[in-house]
Amino acid sequence: MNLSTSSMNLSHFTALRYRDFRLLRLGQLVSITGTQMRNVAIAWQIYRLARVDSSIQPELALGLIGLARVIPLVVAALVSGIVADRVERRSMLILTSLAALGCSVVLAFAAEMECPPPALIYAMVALASVAGAFELPARQAIIPNLVAPQHLPNALSLNIVAWQLATVIGPALSGILIAVAGVALVYWIDAASFLAVVVAALLMRTRNLTTRAEPVSLQTALAGLRFVFSHRLIAATMLLDFFATFFGATSVLLPVFADQVLRIGPTELGWMHAAPSVGAVIAATLLSGVRIPSQGMTLLAAVLLFSVCVIIIGVSRWLPLTLLALAGMGAADTVSMVIRSTIRQLLTPDELRGRMVAVTMIFFAGGPQLGETNIGFIASLIGAPAAVAIGGAACIVMVIGTALKVRELRQYDGP
Repeated sequence: MNLSTSSMNLSHFTALRYRDFRLLRLGQLVSITGTQMRNVAIAWQIYRLARVDSSIQPELALGLIGLARVIPLVVAALVSGIVADRVERRSMLILTSLAALGCSVVLAFAAEMECPPPALIYAMVALASVAGAFELPARQAIIPNLVAPQHLPNALSLNIVAWQLATVIGPALSGILIAVAGVALVYWIDAASFLAVVVAALLMRTRNLTTRAEPVSLQTALAGLRFVFSHRLIAATMLLDFFATFFGATSVLLPVFADQVLRIGPTELGWMHAAPSVGAVIAATLLSGVRIPSQGMTLLAAVLLFSVCVIIIGVSRWLPLTLLALAGMGAADTVSMVIRSTIRQLLTPDELRGRMVAVTMIFFAGGPQLGETNIGFIASLIGAPAAVAIGGAACIVMVIGTALKVRELRQYDGP
């Protein structure tokens, strides 16, 4: 019995046998923790600046954060996918991390000003988004080069665990630091966190991760999109992800819920930002050592649960219930993410992986960022609670429509 239990526990961490994968995960854990701290600080800072500026409503000001992220991301994404397929991905990780570090340093200096211009904050958000648009394809595309194919699903699950663990620690720590020392310290910590990726990448032994060089052209850039929409199953997972996160984009309004609905401060706001990741870490840890049955139906059920949790957040006036619903959102999204990621990685040839991740990024990041702008505008008209609840209801309609229309997804059961 002890031997069986030990084997089961070890199976949760199989991909960590690979040295370079361990380095990548450790560096990303530190870096993403800093990024999540920064995201909370930006939202809180923009909200407070908008509260003293009568020219713009706080909800709309928060929604513009998503717009500042998504426009440069979409513009850069297809090009970044080509770059990830042409250059050494390890070097790309180093360069993008240094670029993001520079953005955080500017934010830190700006935070020391008595009244920093919101335009400068939005500009740094946009530039950091460009850096992220180049970093994510390199980081995701490098994983199949670091682990054996049979360990790829485990590596992807551990990847999600590391990301979600960082999004538990980062927001909670950020809320405390903002309450005690202000946002400037958070930005400095975020800047320092990018050095972890630089050091990890320099220590990695994996080299020459380029695939065959293709000329940079519009046709080459669109190869990822053509590939996605030539596979009905992949396209369905992309669209499901996009519309779920578009209609369920609640995180940008959390400062409004904290201040106006729940009547709490930045420390509790940090808890709210961390709650989805608590649920996600639990779900990802449980999934990392098991095979998910009836994967297509499980994916649909997970997105349906996500939608219900969004509605609960909109109607809740009690912090513990809100935290529980946020955790449920994170758990459901992680189940969905593991299945979606496995489908895409297994069905994508290596020479298209960078562009595939770039297309994924457009849907993965574009959905919530455009959703933040949309829900911020709607909330400025009808209030945050109603806007969020309506978004959750729209999610449910979208899931039911996808389930009825895409038979391949309903019948999918994995490799």
